Amino acid sequence: MAMRMSGLISGMDTESIIQQLVSARQTKVDNTKKAQTKLEWKQDTWKSLNTKLKNLQSKYVSNLRFSTSYMKKTTKVSNSSVVSVITGENAVNGVQQLAVKQLAKTAYLTGDKVEAGADGKSWNALSKISDVVGDDFAEGSISFTAGGKTVDINITKDTTISDLLTQVKESGLNANFDAGQQRFFISAKQSGADNNFSMTANNEAGANILSKLGLQVSLKDDASSLARYQEYAGYYVAGDRDATLANMQSMIDKDIAAKTDEYLSRYKSLLTSKKSAEDKIAEIQEKYKDKTLESSDVYQKQLDEKNARIKELTRQIYVLPLGDESAKLEEEKTKLQSEVDELSKLKKDADTLETQQKNLESYNKQIQDIQDKYIDVTATTDAEGNVTYSAVTKDNVKIEIEDSYYNKAAYAAKVMDDYNNGKLENTGATKIEGRDAKILLNGAEFSSANNSFAINGLTFTAQAETRDGEEVTVTTQDDTDGIYNMIKNFLKEYNSIINEIDKLYNAESAKGYEPLTDDEKDSMSDAEIEKYENKIKSALLKSDETLSNIRSGFISVMSTGAEVNGKTMYLSNFGINTLSYFVAADNEKNMYHIDGDPDDGDTSGNADKLKSMISSDPDAVVSFFTQLSRNLYSKMSDLSSAVDGYRSYGSFYDDKKIKSDYNDYKTKIAEQEQELADYEDKWYEKFSKMETALAKMQSNTNAVTSLLGG
Repeated sequence: MAMRMSGLISGMDTESIIQQLVSARQTKVDNTKKAQTKLEWKQDTWKSLNTKLKNLQSKYVSNLRFSTSYMKKTTKVSNSSVVSVITGENAVNGVQQLAVKQLAKTAYLTGDKVEAGADGKSWNALSKISDVVGDDFAEGSISFTAGGKTVDINITKDTTISDLLTQVKESGLNANFDAGQQRFFISAKQSGADNNFSMTANNEAGANILSKLGLQVSLKDDASSLARYQEYAGYYVAGDRDATLANMQSMIDKDIAAKTDEYLSRYKSLLTSKKSAEDKIAEIQEKYKDKTLESSDVYQKQLDEKNARIKELTRQIYVLPLGDESAKLEEEKTKLQSEVDELSKLKKDADTLETQQKNLESYNKQIQDIQDKYIDVTATTDAEGNVTYSAVTKDNVKIEIEDSYYNKAAYAAKVMDDYNNGKLENTGATKIEGRDAKILLNGAEFSSANNSFAINGLTFTAQAETRDGEEVTVTTQDDTDGIYNMIKNFLKEYNSIINEIDKLYNAESAKGYEPLTDDEKDSMSDAEIEKYENKIKSALLKSDETLSNIRSGFISVMSTGAEVNGKTMYLSNFGINTLSYFVAADNEKNMYHIDGDPDDGDTSGNADKLKSMISSDPDAVVSFFTQLSRNLYSKMSDLSSAVDGYRSYGSFYDDKKIKSDYNDYKTKIAEQEQELADYEDKWYEKFSKMETALAKMQSNTNAVTSLLGG
């Protein structure tokens, strides 16, 4: 930038003179910016219209092309508080009778309030169950069964309420302990009889735990648990362990097989982890075979020392002026940083090596434990080197499983004896059994795990049980209103767009109106600015060629007939017309009105021909509007097809061309502003030189005058 001097010597207002000199070039820049602004507004107008056009095509025109869109049914229910109905396309017209015999229920257990501890202490999820049970606690076992899956839970002295809840959830149930209410809440995840759950004790200690936790329910109110006890009691042969186990052998074998698979899967997973650890260790050892890799702690100590020194150097460099001393410190800092980077790499490798060595030790121990305690593993290698593992469960595991089943059977037999002798009492817990919903439809009974029934194209949702002898009437018929509203909504959207297009195309001229500069805006109110700019924006697409093509394309398709049953039909045949040229308001001459439409003040008094034809001749309606929609969809697809360098696919205007032109304006403005700055600097430089020359001249004059004694 040239040095800028005011006219101190010459007395000239150089600033004003220069601004007048550059004003012409500034106008040129302003005009280019105005052209860019108009293009941006034009783009915004097109973007808004383009969105509406695409919505018309995808939401309305696309669907109306297919006859399936017109296959609408409606169902009326005489008592909607009892049942609601969703009508499918395949629903059969007719009148049906329905009664709701029972609603579905979800199995739900609400526990009794758990007694506080001896010191009045309340319990939470982290409380040990042994503390809750108290002095008579003994390790026991309980079972939860849901959805065919049984989870045996062994309660030890360290088992917490949270541990118990986790294992109950593993059986497929919802489970929670409300610390505020001091109660357990357990429920099935879904309604229905098949989703009932049972909760049984496997021994006396387990029964005591259930009781102290407020989970003991009278078997009279817990059919699922009663059935479970009955099942296991049926296996028991008093005094004959072998006979009892024989009765349960299939379950034992299944459990043994599951345990074997579980341990073998864990074994193979550990082998994979072991191999990964060994490979990583070998990789690092190979990397450092010719040098020593210290422990991670050694490297950490060195890193701490060097980072501390770097921090101190940074502080010193900051306070020192630029010079030799500062440069030396900077050099030392750079060297130290390089050493830190290298030490960090060494420490990372040391950390990895130490971690993998610990992992390997753990994997080996776990593998050995599995082999020693649970399964005998056999590895077989084929000719290609592929290894296959098989396993046999160890005897101690088999015995443990057999003991578990025998104890369950023996305890279940005792429970049933007590139950039959009326010795079992409810401890305060309540349970609701899950059950299926049942309805009678035309005299036939249907059941469902939930309250929903999908029958012959209708989906019934039961909401209340009917009284004895009460029936609900369900009437299914063609949805005339639905088809009518579909066509009406399409025309409403079409009218909105064609009206907007006409307004844009026929807009009043905005000749003489140009975007305002910042200086011009300063003298106007916000309302005045908005009104002025809207005047320009409204006329940006006046007589636009692209807009004209869209407009004429729409009008042509909508006015073209379609052959229906050998006869050419038009929208007018269905009571759909534009208003006469002299009646229609400005820019509304291409809008369509439906005779008899109660929402249309111009045609509401006419006979409703469209709705009548939907009822009397639906095939003709479907045939015509599917053809019309296909033609319109095809035309819109053509209008929005891609044009290289001009238009993207799905765009109804030349979006690429406008974007390119806008970027050209940006480049041009930048160039013009630079030229303007250079031109301005040139004049400032000239006036600066003039002022300098005048100053020298004045100085010389003063010197001569002084010599002459003036």
